[in-house]
Amino acid sequence: MTETQTKTSSPEIRAAAGAMDGLREDLFRHVFAYRPLPPLSPEGRFIRRLPEGLRRAVVWTPHALVLFAAFIVLMSGFATWNFRLLMGLVPAIPVAMTLVRPVAAFWASWVATLFCALLGTDGLWGASAFIAQVVVLVVVAARTRPRTAAWMWLLTLLFGVFLEGGDPSITAPMAVLSAFALLVVTVFQVRRDAEREVRDAEREVTVQRTVTAAERDRRTLLEERTTIARELHDVVAHHMSVVAIQAEAAPYRVENPPPELEQAFVTIRENAVAALTELRRVLGVVRAEDYEAPDAPQPTLAVLDGLLDNVRETGLETEKVITGAVRELPQGVELSAYRIIQEALSNTLRHAPGATARVEISYVLGGIGLRIVNGPPTGLVKPSPGAGHGITGMRERVAMLDGVMTAESTEDGGYEVAVFLPVPPAESEPDEPAAAPGVDPLPYKKAEQA
Repeated sequence: MTETQTKTSSPEIRAAAGAMDGLREDLFRHVFAYRPLPPLSPEGRFIRRLPEGLRRAVVWTPHALVLFAAFIVLMSGFATWNFRLLMGLVPAIPVAMTLVRPVAAFWASWVATLFCALLGTDGLWGASAFIAQVVVLVVVAARTRPRTAAWMWLLTLLFGVFLEGGDPSITAPMAVLSAFALLVVTVFQVRRDAEREVRDAEREVTVQRTVTAAERDRRTLLEERTTIARELHDVVAHHMSVVAIQAEAAPYRVENPPPELEQAFVTIRENAVAALTELRRVLGVVRAEDYEAPDAPQPTLAVLDGLLDNVRETGLETEKVITGAVRELPQGVELSAYRIIQEALSNTLRHAPGATARVEISYVLGGIGLRIVNGPPTGLVKPSPGAGHGITGMRERVAMLDGVMTAESTEDGGYEVAVFLPVPPAESEPDEPAAAPGVDPLPYKKAEQA
């Protein structure tokens, strides 16, 4: 029957064709295939609790049980009066064969049963043949699948009825006992397969969660970098615009400038304008579709008091402490410092409701130090869960400026963020004092040492 004919036939014919294909696949193809019975896993639920030496022996328990069953079959053959050795040895061979060639062992058990029926005096199902047939059915069923067990039971029933001339009463004990044994094996197999599927599903879910978490962290990192790029665009664009304007106005401030100087200023202006154009083009690539350019300039530490006032209005008591001589820093450093303080206070509002916060800013030689620390949460409001994206953004800003940062819990149950942002010496005052007398100027020093 061709595949097209099977598709157009009735469901009954398709079911019968599928059953016959299953029979050929299970019991006729690769009859003599070498399939040794593997040992038990040493990481099993009970085996892994045993001592190492005992564990190496226990993993071979199935092989020992099969060989013990073969020994029982061999001994049962001596209960007969004729050909005692052969009546036990011949049916014991298929039992032992189930360890290496299970399908061939099933067919060999038929040969052994017929041999015992012809030479013995106990009829078709003598003691040794009966035990051997049940053991072979059980072991082969345990090593294959429920469909194979059903086919073996049905064929064994037909085999016994045929040899007894159509009288099912002689084969009935074999059919009932083997059916019960195969049912137990099938239930065990179904449960084992279900547990394996559950474990595989749990493992797949764990893998997917890990991949999802990694992708989420990577996406968050890219979003943070994009946000930083957008914010720094205004800073860099401002400086490039100033360079272009100064280069254009410089020749008019010099009386009778030489042509070489005029051409140099023209080149400087052209390069500044080109750099500004490329900067805007790059920003257009990383800008989201719903991005709106800010109306106000990027914030600096000069407007930090406004941020603290807004935070206090939400109920977070915040204290600001400044050490060292306040001075103007590069706009990129000012912007990053402001955003780090803003994100640290936002984390305090989310994760430590009812706590107090302290913002310390230290202007020191070579850079600026920040320390934002909050106490443990108090009150009845539960902390909001978070994924740590704020810490990721702060670390990106610090890494961009070659700074150092630590973020860790305090001994009293609060949280501390310590940051040091370096400023090149050419951009800082050389005679700037390290800090005010009597105050630790570097609360972030442990971060620098780490």
